Order: sequence, then C-alpha cells, then structure tokens
Amino acid sequence: MDKPVDKTGIKIGMWIFLYSEIILFGGLFVLYAVYFHMHPESFVEGGLKLDRIFGAINTLVLLVSSFTVAASITAIQRSKKMHAIWFLLFSIGCGCVFLIIKYFEWGAKFAKDLYPNSDTLLDGEPGLNVFFGLYYTITGLHGLHVIIGMVLLLISLILVIKNKVTAERYAMLENSGLYWHLVDLIWIFVFPLFYLVL
Repeated sequence: MDKPVDKTGIKIGMWIFLYSEIILFGGLFVLYAVYFHMHPESFVEGGLKLDRIFGAINTLVLLVSSFTVAASITAIQRSKKMHAIWFLLFSIGCGCVFLIIKYFEWGAKFAKDLYPNSDTLLDGEPGLNVFFGLYYTITGLHGLHVIIGMVLLLISLILVIKNKVTAERYAMLENSGLYWHLVDLIWIFVFPLFYLVL
C-alpha cells in the first residue's frame, strides 16, 4: 500500500525553490538598474536595436501558455484527462515557439556583430557593450528556465498519460505549473527592461 504523500511539504519545498529563483533574477534586475543609471543613453540606444515585434510576440506566446498550463491543472482536477493532455501539448508547443523566435532574434544580432566584446560594441560606447552583456545573460538564463519548464511539463504530460497524475494526485502537475508561471512572470519584467527601455 502506497504511503500518503505530504502535499504541504511538497508545496512548501516548491515555493522555497521558486523564491530562490526570484532572488537570482532579482539580483540581475538590480544589476541592470545600477548600470542603467550609469549609462542611460547607451541602454536606450541598445533597446532600439532590439526587435520589439519579436519581444511582443514572445510575451503573448508565454501569456497564452500560462493560461493553458492553468487550464490543464483545472482539467485534471475535473478528471478531464484528454483536455489536460491537449492543454499541456499546446503549452509545450508555445515553449518551442518562444525558443525558436529567440534563436532567430539572437542570430540576427550576431549577424549584425551585436554581442558582448564584438568589434562593433568595443568600438562604441562602453554602456552599449554592458547593455548587450546583460541582455544575453538575462535572456539566455531565462531561455534555460524555459527549457527546464518544458521538461517539467513534458514529464507531467507523460504522468498524465500513464494515469500517475489524476484528480486525486496532481502535485507534480501543479508544481510544474507554478514553475512555468514563474518563467512567464520573469519575462514580463525582461520585456520592458530591454525592449521598451526609454
């Protein structure tokens, strides 16, 4: 007979982990604020070199995926397994779209010689090099978190298919959803800081 799972302990553990992630990105955002104060004109110039359409599309993609992840949890709680499966597949697909857009965006910047310590940036204002250093660090770290989130959602999907995640036992899916919401929330801060900087 299976031992009862301590759901409270699992949730507290997940919230502590999420708090550590918030501290990590919070520290990077503070660093951004310090350098923005030192090089405001360069940061504005750097922001103008980013593609706002790509950034806006990625924001929309993550917001929609956050909704479908929440919908998958509601579906499993109501014992609607197939709905949960489709919502999770859609959410994972959104993660793929986000990463593909980011790949093309980064590729376009590299083609224009806009990456840390490139000849173009070393010959320009120091603040511009700092801006792109922070841009690649923060968006790259966020992209890594998107990949981790997709893996968690994929594991949850497999568990749903195998009836390991059900209306009575859905902590894994719920925690994966919490992580995905955090990933989305972080992007909500990243988008205006880099793409809409004024």
